[in-house]
Parts: sequence; structure tokens; C-alpha cells
Amino acid sequence: MRIMVCYDGSNASKEALMLARKHAKAFNAKVDVVTSMLKGTQYQLVEIEKEEHDLDYAKTLFEKDGIACETHLLIRGLTPGEDMIQFARENNIDEIIIGVTRKSKVGKFLLGSTAQYVVLEAECPVVTVK
Repeated sequence: MRIMVCYDGSNASKEALMLARKHAKAFNAKVDVVTSMLKGTQYQLVEIEKEEHDLDYAKTLFEKDGIACETHLLIRGLTPGEDMIQFARENNIDEIIIGVTRKSKVGKFLLGSTAQYVVLEAECPVVTVK
């Protein structure tokens, strides 16, 4: 079994990591922790380094429990939701775990909702965590 965790460093995504640890132990699963960035130009080098550091943190959480884990920083020019769905399809992911936060209606309209997109477009079960 393969579990994908959509990770952006937020408290909600950290909760998603904790749930993924439980599921991985229960199902003897491999975990893929995935972060997506729209761009990766030289102007985002600091942000890229921060994302890589966050992914290293996530990986150590799983490795200390003996859970197989890979991290992925996707910079493919897609929105985060599209990136997550494409990654899940390409890698035969069996379950997606994603953190959700409350947004106002205006916030959803202006910024979209990655979690909503993933829930609606995924071909496998999606677990949301607050």
C-alpha cells in the first residue's frame, strides 16, 4: 500500500503526517510526502530551501518509526491540487491524506482550495485532517 501526504508545513499538514504514521503502521504502507510549488526560478531559492528542510523534517518522523518514506518537491508549473492528483495517478497511490484549514468564501474564491480540488478529483480515498 502507498499513502501520499500533501504537505505544506502548516499545522493541518503536520496533523496529516501524524495520521499517516498511524495508517502506515497499521497497513504496513510506504509513505510519499509531497509538496508542490508553482514556480522554481532563482527568485524562489530561499522558498525551495525551506520546503526541502520541511520535507527532511517529515521524513525523519517516519524513519524513526521504521516506516519507508520518500519526499518529493514538485515544481512542474501546475497548481498544487493538479500536481498532487497527477502525482497520485503516476505513482498508484492508494490513499491521500491532506490537512484542511477554514477559509472564508472570499478566500476560497481568490485563492482556491487545494484540498477541495484533491477531494473532488482523486481516484483513491482521501482523508482530510484539521
